[in-house]
Amino acid sequence: MIPGLMQTAPLLISGIVTYAAQAHGGREIVSKLIDEPNWRYDYAGLLRRSAQLAHALARLGVGPGDRVTSLAWNTHRHLELFYAVPGIGAVLHTANPRLFDEQIVYTINHAESAVLAYDRNFAELVDRIAPQLTTVKTFVMLSSPERTIPGRVGALSCEALIADEPATIDWPSFDENAGAFLCYTSGTTGDPKGVLYSHRAVVLHAMAGGLNSAFGFTAFDVVMPCSSLYHATAWGVPFSAPICGTKLVLPGDKMDGAALHDLIQGEGVTFTGGVPTIWTMYLDWLEKTGQRPDTLKRVVIGGSAVPRAMAETFKTQYGVDVLQIWGMTETCPIGVVATPTPSLAALGEDAMNDAIWTRQGRLQFGIELRVETDDGQAAPRDGETSGALKVRGPWVVRRYFRKDQDAAQADGWFDTGDIATLDEHGFMRITDRQKDVIKSGGEWISSIDLENIAAGCPGVKIAAVIGVPHPKWEERPLLVIEAHDGASVGKAEVLDYLAPRIVKWWTPDDVVFAPVPLTATGKIDKKVLREAWRRHLMG
Repeated sequence: MIPGLMQTAPLLISGIVTYAAQAHGGREIVSKLIDEPNWRYDYAGLLRRSAQLAHALARLGVGPGDRVTSLAWNTHRHLELFYAVPGIGAVLHTANPRLFDEQIVYTINHAESAVLAYDRNFAELVDRIAPQLTTVKTFVMLSSPERTIPGRVGALSCEALIADEPATIDWPSFDENAGAFLCYTSGTTGDPKGVLYSHRAVVLHAMAGGLNSAFGFTAFDVVMPCSSLYHATAWGVPFSAPICGTKLVLPGDKMDGAALHDLIQGEGVTFTGGVPTIWTMYLDWLEKTGQRPDTLKRVVIGGSAVPRAMAETFKTQYGVDVLQIWGMTETCPIGVVATPTPSLAALGEDAMNDAIWTRQGRLQFGIELRVETDDGQAAPRDGETSGALKVRGPWVVRRYFRKDQDAAQADGWFDTGDIATLDEHGFMRITDRQKDVIKSGGEWISSIDLENIAAGCPGVKIAAVIGVPHPKWEERPLLVIEAHDGASVGKAEVLDYLAPRIVKWWTPDDVVFAPVPLTATGKIDKKVLREAWRRHLMG
């Protein structure tokens, strides 16, 4: 090989905020805060405050490779940590406040963080878990001095810390493969596992995320991430949006229908995204109030499969396009996005919508997908043959943090734990999780398909399908329904709704009405459901 003769400047996260301040310096950032007035500034201001925070962290003794933990919502102060911490070569661990206390403690201790920065309404949580934190030396509350609650940990005020720091910085240059973010899985099957994102992975992922084949951002967009900043860096939006120069709206900790609608209307939001449960609540609020999201054009939904009824409601009633996304903490997290193609458009709007609404998304540049059958061979790309979904690429995990063995195979393929199909257009469809697929009398039943159909039944808020032991058929599907408040829906109505839409042998053996538990990332917690209902069909 002949070596190339181009420059080899490292891909670093500090380059994103520097570029955004130079190219889109006046583009606005709006942030909701915890019991404070809304904060408004711009990308130039983000660079200034990130520089001040970087200086303050260095003064606290944070250096290259050190870990800083955040317990925070979608606010401008959390966003500043996203740039200041990796900017000086340290690693930001975004702790998930929706985990159980013992899991939060586990992740912070496992990360060996020296600093914990947290929002004001986590003061009680931090005081409660602080005695169990073995490495944290400094506690910083993300608030003004007058609102800071020192508590038993003697928390410092973030604003007081940065007040006298310089507003400029010469960001250090280092290896682009250095760690930048430490994100933990939700730990539904054991201790959470740490995925250490590199600068290179985050920057490449951010560049890909803004492409038309993914989120398709432009400088005219107003983007509101409702995916949590603490969950896999909010799908990379805090980096893709500044690269593209979008206005950025950060909704803080309140994501109920009224709060989101106030921001959508007041700030002119054109693009937003989050897990299905957020949009279930929002659509319910719109229906009850008769309001409309006037500026909203696109909603990207991920975390679990999008019920078709939800996508149809957004499109037909409000003119909002729904894009599905699939990914995981281990993929930084974008894997596929369900964006249209000319070949689909040529089939007509109905056929195109059917493809987009029933598939998780299509192949993105930078990610390779492989569906592998039981014999280890690649499944044909016919949209019908299912198998184990494997991925590889520059933003896919190689090894979990502080683990000795690689999580990926020697050739790079990482087994996602999903069962999927691929079609000739590059669209991928998840048919189930390997641990959730239901085997009934030797035949497979997709819990995801059943859930998506049942969710369209009037009055249903959340539909969950689990396989429970059966004396004759090994397993049979049980449908657990959480109804909307005040809705009148019963077993007969649900089964009547399902009958013309599924094959007969897929019909759930029973329909029960109960609250549906969710994981810390907003997914249906099937582990809890299976344990609660495992004897339901055994008599």
